[in-house]
Amino acid sequence: MVSERTLPQFNTATVNITKEEGLLLYEDMMLGRLFEDKCAEMYYRGRMFGFVHLYNGQEAISTGIIKALRSGEDYVSSTYRDHVHALSCGVPAREVMAELFGKETGCSKGRGGSMHLFSAQHRLLGGYAFVAEGIPVAMGAAFQSKYRREAMGDPNADQVTVCFFGDGASNNGQFFECLNMSALWKLPIIYVVENNKWAIGMAHDRATSQPEIYKKASVFSMAGVEVDGMDVLAVRSVAQEAIARARAGEGPTLIEALTYRFRGHSLADPDELRAPDEKQFWGARDPITKLATYLVEHNLANSQELKDIEKRVQETINEAVQFAENSPEPDPSELYRYIFAEDE
Repeated sequence: MVSERTLPQFNTATVNITKEEGLLLYEDMMLGRLFEDKCAEMYYRGRMFGFVHLYNGQEAISTGIIKALRSGEDYVSSTYRDHVHALSCGVPAREVMAELFGKETGCSKGRGGSMHLFSAQHRLLGGYAFVAEGIPVAMGAAFQSKYRREAMGDPNADQVTVCFFGDGASNNGQFFECLNMSALWKLPIIYVVENNKWAIGMAHDRATSQPEIYKKASVFSMAGVEVDGMDVLAVRSVAQEAIARARAGEGPTLIEALTYRFRGHSLADPDELRAPDEKQFWGARDPITKLATYLVEHNLANSQELKDIEKRVQETINEAVQFAENSPEPDPSELYRYIFAEDE
């Protein structure tokens, strides 16, 4: 068996969750998983093009953190693995799917594709293809919230920004510069490292002098937390604490969520570098299965209710594909539209 970093333990006895909340978390994770499975199907059938990076296995992070935010108020910055972040933010599945098909009805009007999802309405600041590119954008969003509240006297400007990025980004300059400024200015931002062990084909431990990324927060006198990224209840717990800290003006948090992607880096990646025993170890920790077990054992749901959710989600995704296929292509005459803000 491959040697794995010890995952932090989480005491489920501390969980305070209602049936409604539990089922919402389950449905959101199921939406992410089945959506990505459908993306793979469409890609291999030649209906979807370009680079498509799937999120399978990491759903507990997106759901656990974004569903703890104020929907439509707080900000989220993503990466090129952004489909599920968009769904958790509330961007309709049909708009995400249409964007992946390059259609005019997509959330980015067909101009962004898989890696550049955006929705002003849902406070999704965008998916960013360049590694660590979204970090300074997210910091800017957090700064404007603090500025509006403290300099302009807006008591309602207490929004929190969450910035997602991978383990590879934690070696980039933007990471260090932005964490430093965020700590100095006590910005209401949460940096979430989705450490899935691999930066494309580079093993994290081979590329980083300090593999425990959350410990880097100490350099900036910032709160740093590691969490089992395969446990949505654990992620939700640390997210709630970090959000409360940020909203209270106590500054940023660096969360390192230990997770694993069940597929290759992208759908064009044959995934031949990762060891079979490593995949088996993490595959047995499926976050959706883990939550389902918890809900049933604590009498918050029964197996039929969970099956009904899966069926309903699948119908939503099937409708999204139909919507995307029937949507129009962007008009070539509008090639230069949406470049500037006034073109919205």
